[in-house]
Amino acid sequence: MQISEDFDTVKEVSAPEDDYKPYKLWMPKRVVITPDALKEPYGQEMYERIKSQGLQVEELKNNRITGLRGATERETYKIAKNTLAIVNAPPSAFNLRPIPPSADWQFHLAEGCPAHCQYCYLAGSLSGPPAIRVFANLPSILNNLERFERLNKPVTFEASCYTDPLSLEHLTSGLEKTIKFFGERENSYLRFVTKFDAVKPLLNIPHNGHSRFRISLNAEPVAKRLEGGTASVPARIKALRKLAQPKELGGGNYPIGVVLAPIMPIPDWELHYSNLFDQLEQNLNFPCDLTFELISHRFTPGSKDVLMEWYPNTSLEMDEASRATKTNKFGGTKYVYIKDTMKALKSFFEQQIARRFPKATILYWT
Repeated sequence: MQISEDFDTVKEVSAPEDDYKPYKLWMPKRVVITPDALKEPYGQEMYERIKSQGLQVEELKNNRITGLRGATERETYKIAKNTLAIVNAPPSAFNLRPIPPSADWQFHLAEGCPAHCQYCYLAGSLSGPPAIRVFANLPSILNNLERFERLNKPVTFEASCYTDPLSLEHLTSGLEKTIKFFGERENSYLRFVTKFDAVKPLLNIPHNGHSRFRISLNAEPVAKRLEGGTASVPARIKALRKLAQPKELGGGNYPIGVVLAPIMPIPDWELHYSNLFDQLEQNLNFPCDLTFELISHRFTPGSKDVLMEWYPNTSLEMDEASRATKTNKFGGTKYVYIKDTMKALKSFFEQQIARRFPKATILYWT
């Protein structure tokens, strides 16, 4: 899927040493900063960083973000997806919530994502238009994590529930600051995931093995059809290789992870996912600390309604009649694949990983 210039402005990136063309960095059409965010040193830093890249930053008179609504939901989506707002995270952001099976706790560098994935899990999860909000009080957010640490016991923190942090890094440097913070902690470990490939600025950060850099991957037909505005699958895999390579080879020496999501039983799915594993095996052909997370496609009634407003012509399969239902602890309903389909998918992926990456760990299947 090609995203038109109506949806995002892009900026060319100089090609790295690898033999693939990197994805163009996302550049918002509108950037705003609230008065409270401008009082924060990190807010001022982002303000100057963004201006240095040739973008205008609008200083708001109050802390409300306006001008995001269009005449239709589709127009609202278009306006919001091109807006970057520098704001302070609200007080509620400091009361962390557990997020099993991904991590012990979740916290947020930002909310919203510039990509255009037609199955977007943020649909229905965040209120209001899907503008990208980055948090100027990040230092306070990071210092707050100490409340959730445990003496002599490792604790994991997920930082990408509501955003793709790498997609914003060239504008914020928030991921760099967060990786450095965790590199200095004794028993705290950072986890985040991305569909982008601009990893070069992060390779030399002293992470001390405390940040697991995960890349979200899918079969080529799914990525091309449903993951608009993201780096190509080959580019992501090349980035994953660079992240895992030893420092002496120019890599980042990170613990890495592959998030296969959302897994879909598309026509010839075994062939397409086997091709994906072929690429992974060719690129991760050296010892590395590797995990897998396997997530099948699911949706809720609310997320389907939002996605159909955002992507009215989507080819994403969301047929409730062909799905099974699951109820969460809050009484909400989500639609998942039927038992036989889930069993076949799970068996295939577990066998592929066991054969190709016998030392890797599968963290969960869902």
